[in-house]
Amino acid sequence: MGIDSRIAELADITEAIKCFDSEKDLHIIRSGQSSLLVNLQEIWAYRELLVLLAWRDIKVRYKQTYLGVAWAIIQPLFSMIVFSVIFGQLAKLPSEGVPYPIYTFAALLPWQLFSYSFNASSNSLVGNERLIEKVYFPRLILPLASVMAGVIDFLFGFLIYILLMFVFHVPITIRLLAIPLLLIFTVFTALSIGIWMSAINVKYRDVRYIVPFIIQIWMYASPVAYSVTIIPDQWKWLYGLNPIVGVIEGFRWALLGIDTQGSNLILLSVLIVIVIFIFSINYFKKTEEIFVDVL
Repeated sequence: MGIDSRIAELADITEAIKCFDSEKDLHIIRSGQSSLLVNLQEIWAYRELLVLLAWRDIKVRYKQTYLGVAWAIIQPLFSMIVFSVIFGQLAKLPSEGVPYPIYTFAALLPWQLFSYSFNASSNSLVGNERLIEKVYFPRLILPLASVMAGVIDFLFGFLIYILLMFVFHVPITIRLLAIPLLLIFTVFTALSIGIWMSAINVKYRDVRYIVPFIIQIWMYASPVAYSVTIIPDQWKWLYGLNPIVGVIEGFRWALLGIDTQGSNLILLSVLIVIVIFIFSINYFKKTEEIFVDVL
């Protein structure tokens, strides 16, 4: 996207915020308040802006790309092929009686959503510094809006997964109804960490270089290419402190009917993510007042 189009888009969004703010006959409590409920009310009041920013990020992600949304299918599909050859055929890692390609694809779906959402939300404030400097709006909207393109990618990848289930003769069960909840939990997990990192990124720009490295290491520390059954029982509680473990186990349970102590890991992940989210929101709110000055 050219500089002129970026400036025009920024002007359009800024004008939309001003018009939206002037039309609202609401008492909006500005930054610096301590109530989480107040923040949620404010975000709801600006929900139209949230949709506007999310749609902008979706258009930017696929604009001027030859394959467009096909990348949402190509990336997990090629990762599945590589993992199947290296870990399935050569390393002979167990896949709980399920064909290895679809076993690892069930983990790649939430993992790619998590990694994209984590990376996008971490850079959301720095990437919108001009917008932050020009007009007031709830800053928390930026990391929230940044993850929507990842959700679109997930939906396209999920359609391919359903086709693969027919190809590999994997039955579809009623557990599939849990996917929407697991999808929300995956995004919530990424945002819980991404919101915190986005606030740190405002002050320390090293974060933009650290996050991709963290994601790369994190993938191998998560059961994307292997089963949690290879982890010794005495270390599973420690391994379960990784919140994405519960997410992946939840997807494998819903898609493949596999339960390797998944319920315990999911519960542990939920508790950890709630703690991280509370910490991240508090840190974000404490540093929100300095965003304009630092940016």
